[in-house]
Amino acid sequence: MIKIVVDAMGGDKGSSIVCEAILNFLKDNKDVEIIACGKKEELASLEGQARIIDARDIVPMEAGALEVMRLKNSSMMMAIKTMKDEGYDAVVSCGSTGGFLSAATINLKMIPGVKRAALVAPFPTQIKGKNVVILDIGANNENSPEELVQFALMGKLYSQSVYGVEVPKTYLLSNGAEEGKGAPEVKEAYKLLKEANFEGFSGNIEARYALNGDADVVVADGFTGNIFLKSSEGIAKIMSGMIKKAFKKNLWTKLGYLHVRKGMKEMSDTLDYKNTGGAMLLGVNGAVVKAHGSSDAYAFYNALRVAKKLAEKDVVNQIKKGIENA
Repeated sequence: MIKIVVDAMGGDKGSSIVCEAILNFLKDNKDVEIIACGKKEELASLEGQARIIDARDIVPMEAGALEVMRLKNSSMMMAIKTMKDEGYDAVVSCGSTGGFLSAATINLKMIPGVKRAALVAPFPTQIKGKNVVILDIGANNENSPEELVQFALMGKLYSQSVYGVEVPKTYLLSNGAEEGKGAPEVKEAYKLLKEANFEGFSGNIEARYALNGDADVVVADGFTGNIFLKSSEGIAKIMSGMIKKAFKKNLWTKLGYLHVRKGMKEMSDTLDYKNTGGAMLLGVNGAVVKAHGSSDAYAFYNALRVAKKLAEKDVVNQIKKGIENA
């Protein structure tokens, strides 16, 4: 039985969508137990289906590490504490990103040997059914060359564990594919990976090629990775809006849409962040999943799906072993 702890408060759309997601997820996953932390009156629909821990405080979206740590009775802190104290498999939240990641790192501690934790998420590619693992997408503002090298290792282990890729093709995100391109940290990380004969290291990759399906893992510092994430989401949203507008132009374009709507839906589903569900904080002692702050019930359902998969694949212990043997 896989046990997942959920911070049910703090998301943009409120606790009701989290409850809806949990109930739908439990219907489809009889081998999962869920513990929900939040205001018990708002979680009443979960009674008899999930264990409820009453937590009266909600962590504000803009909260930082210190504020979160002071809110000991918040749903977020209670979720992380419950996971740690009772040895549950994963914790999920769509609350404050900075607060959640900081609190999880401080409470669960880092895996021995890990220099910095990294937020990792699968991105869709132009090859149907294939995702590329990109990290760090926002856990850090800046990283050293040595940390980028370790991100490459953790990304490789994640790709092997979750997607079954035997030798993941691993790239450094840069402003050019040539060896001499990139910020000083990227150049040095390139040198270190090359000297170490890092298995699967394939050099630099530009942002415009990161989602073409060639790469299995793309490594970036947290600042650059977060810009890539938000730029990708923004471009996908703009493209979706422009395409809809084009098809609504006149009667002929509306008729044309009838012939391509299946392909258009497939493209829309591929680019929709809701299908990804959540990102995992790699490097800490536990499966920590951050769902999008604006998650609806469908997106949070998929965040729970990510948490379950990480537990089933034993990703945390795979990373521990990989770091020990590095």
